[in-house]
Amino acid sequence: MHDERKPAPESLIPSTPIPEGGEAFFRRVHGLLGGQPKADATANQALAVMDEMLDEIAAGLYSLASMLVGEGEDSIRLVETAVSRADIPGCGGDAKQARQSSRRELCSAAIETLALRNPRSLAAPQEIEPATTCIEDDDLSAAGISTEELESMLAGPNRESVRKWLESLSTETRVIFVLRAVAGFSSDEAAALLANHGGPSASGWTADGVRVTFRQGLCSLASQLIHATNAR
Repeated sequence: MHDERKPAPESLIPSTPIPEGGEAFFRRVHGLLGGQPKADATANQALAVMDEMLDEIAAGLYSLASMLVGEGEDSIRLVETAVSRADIPGCGGDAKQARQSSRRELCSAAIETLALRNPRSLAAPQEIEPATTCIEDDDLSAAGISTEELESMLAGPNRESVRKWLESLSTETRVIFVLRAVAGFSSDEAAALLANHGGPSASGWTADGVRVTFRQGLCSLASQLIHATNAR
């Protein structure tokens, strides 16, 4: 399997949930929707709810983008791209649907960005061999951690150690880990995203290839957690 251990150009987890100049960032994101406030009180209330939901989604998208391509202007552009492509108003205030739609658009654009940086950074494995790892299942819980605990790690006081761990992974392992464990895509969905947006060298990604690579990432995470526990 391709193994490139060159880290992204900047931090993979932002020091804050939003980039520097957060108010301007949110204004830019809101402006992409092109909506105009209505005078009607009910409409204004609905707009306020939409704005709050969009703020939450934008902050989460920026964190996700930074884990994929690094913190900075590239991540800001990815968030703007995702918001402009995703039909957030069409989700009718359904935050879960809007979040997943925007995540899909962001991950697609992020994979395209990585492929432009290095056309072979997401190359599909030539042969899929059963991975000999400490993890036998391709599920986050197999590493002894829940989705909620991972989110806490990404946002909590141990975020620096998590950032260093992510940077130590090869590009394809990091991206697949983020797609599966953070963005919540299945192995089939992750394989399709890589094959459709990762360039010619990524066209051979399959669900089985994603599962093997994800287990390798989970094994690395489990080792990281054991090390952190023993160091206490």
